[in-house]
Amino acid sequence: MKNKIKIFTLKDHLRKSLKDPEFKKAWEETETEYKLACKLIEARLTRKMSQRDLAQKVGTSQAAISRIEAMNGNPSLSLLKRVATALNSELKISFS
Repeated sequence: MKNKIKIFTLKDHLRKSLKDPEFKKAWEETETEYKLACKLIEARLTRKMSQRDLAQKVGTSQAAISRIEAMNGNPSLSLLKRVATALNSELKISFS
């Protein structure tokens, strides 16, 4: 008889964790930062740029870019505009 190994994925863990109301609230409160980080990383990597490359084009430090991507920063609108320009992207902000 073969043993079947159940692989527990990140999605499985998240699905389970979201059942905890405290975790779910914290997750929802950081959704905007998460989306910003994902889009920034995706745009940077698509353009084959390192954090340092992007920081130089923006006129900031690599640490500042890292903080945004790690969701540990609170970037100003001015910085986000400069990042968008450096990535040849459009910055869109919306309320829905």
